[in-house]
Amino acid sequence: MAQDNALLPLCHRLEYTFKNESLLEQALTHRSAAAINNERLEFLGDGILNFVIAARLFEQYPDLQEGDLSRLRANLVNKDALADIARMLQLGEHVNLGSGELKSGGRRRDSILADAVEGIFGAVFLDSGFDTCRRLILHLYTHKLQNIADVNTLKDAKTRLQELLQSRQHSLPVYRVIEVSGKAHKQMFTVECAVAELDCVTVARGESRRKAEQAAAELAIEKLNDKIAS
Repeated sequence: MAQDNALLPLCHRLEYTFKNESLLEQALTHRSAAAINNERLEFLGDGILNFVIAARLFEQYPDLQEGDLSRLRANLVNKDALADIARMLQLGEHVNLGSGELKSGGRRRDSILADAVEGIFGAVFLDSGFDTCRRLILHLYTHKLQNIADVNTLKDAKTRLQELLQSRQHSLPVYRVIEVSGKAHKQMFTVECAVAELDCVTVARGESRRKAEQAAAELAIEKLNDKIAS
């Protein structure tokens, strides 16, 4: 089938031409635009992406344990990473959105762009099989796989605080919600993080309990590192 001229630039950037062009069109269609959309392709693409990246990391880092491999994979397949790839492909200009999403800036929204990338992976798998899809994924991830962050920087603040305290045989921190403010759909949580034996107490706010705990843990790490350095 001849490729739609409007999609030719995208196919050139993908370095892939669809045999069944309707699969690409579906991969680019958000649920706000049509009943036949990219949600199922996204589901399929997400599974393939996770496997391909997991297999490559397994080969690339033979000495890393499961937890570290999982953190690296999560950093590579998350919404932010996929949105980066979408922007590299200039995908926003090709996404098919409903009028409401168009008006609200959906072409720039990370979640919509990320879903479209996963939809394309699912579409390529159906169009040409796993090996072709794998090659496409690794091609698009070349730069990211060559510039992977230090795994220690990917640990969240609560994990890093726990490891810092355990390395010095100290008790684990205790987190406590001290205030919840705002309306039900837009609450703010204030959380205290306390390490009693080190007389370290920090307080932080966040849009969820988890975010507030992470922010309080980050402050505690900074406070404890200052104590250790002094």
